[in-house]
Amino acid sequence: MRKRLRKILVTGGADFIGSAFVRLLARDCPRRGLSLIVVDKLTYAGDLARLKEVKGRYKFCKADICNKAEIESVFKRERPDSVVNFAAESHVDRSIFKPQEFLVTNVIGTQVLLNVAKKFNLKLFCHISTDEIYGDIKRGQFFEDSPLSPSSPYSASKAAADLLLKSYIRTYAMPVIIIRPSNNYGPWQYPEKLIPLAISKILKREKVPIYAQGKNVREWLYVEDCARGIIAVLEKGKAGSVYNLGSNEEKQNIEVVRLLLKEMGESPSLIEFVKDRAGHDLRYRLNYEKIRDEIGWEPKVKFKEGLSCTVKWYLAHKGWMFSKWRNISWLYKNK
Repeated sequence: MRKRLRKILVTGGADFIGSAFVRLLARDCPRRGLSLIVVDKLTYAGDLARLKEVKGRYKFCKADICNKAEIESVFKRERPDSVVNFAAESHVDRSIFKPQEFLVTNVIGTQVLLNVAKKFNLKLFCHISTDEIYGDIKRGQFFEDSPLSPSSPYSASKAAADLLLKSYIRTYAMPVIIIRPSNNYGPWQYPEKLIPLAISKILKREKVPIYAQGKNVREWLYVEDCARGIIAVLEKGKAGSVYNLGSNEEKQNIEVVRLLLKEMGESPSLIEFVKDRAGHDLRYRLNYEKIRDEIGWEPKVKFKEGLSCTVKWYLAHKGWMFSKWRNISWLYKNK
């Protein structure tokens, strides 16, 4: 870790990617001389169970990033020198039904954090964005300077946050870094997303819903690889920069579900094609040469290996997975 960082505040640290980052960094905090403060509102997708294995190695503060008074109180009390912002509403389907919630959290919440960070003169503000802000691409790859062309209320809210961050870099000379990962998967992912949703459906021997013909392509990044990449950027990244985190692991959605069915010993007859999602992007693909060449990060986990590990984890944690279904069944009742 760069020498000047000693106390990192992690927003959304009880969520899927944020918790993977906290677990990975917390194991090494004593050696690095770091302190971690986790801030999370604990909405339906937040769960401190994700951090049980590193209990005692971080401090938790329940707070809403949209609430300036709450965030200022945390900053005054904890005096962090840096922020890593994972906090976001992140599910595209939900954004179609409830776009305002995404705009409030992803845009206004980011603005509140930026203003408080500026007030306290933080040394680094690292923001976790998404590949979805670029829109889709039939051929080729997106680079960090590719135009933003979001398709959903979710990706539009994340793109708006990125533009806001860029304005703070230029207007206030704030030390901001933006990281744009591709589709993450792995243990502890909330079961509204494709892979854990499919695993839970297969376990219940229910039909697995796939939009249209399942030909939409995503670039899959194992969550621990993503967490390693973010830590690498904290160590060596340049303020004012944007970094893509890709994997070169492209798969059609139908391929992913077929691999899951094979891994779990079930028949492809469980696949059910449903009406396509509005504004559904066809394909994402990131070029990540910048982070590879500047920082030396590359993904380690191949998709089939990561998928197998993910299935084994969910099979060992069925209770946690099925306990979350009460919060998402409304999204899938007609699929």
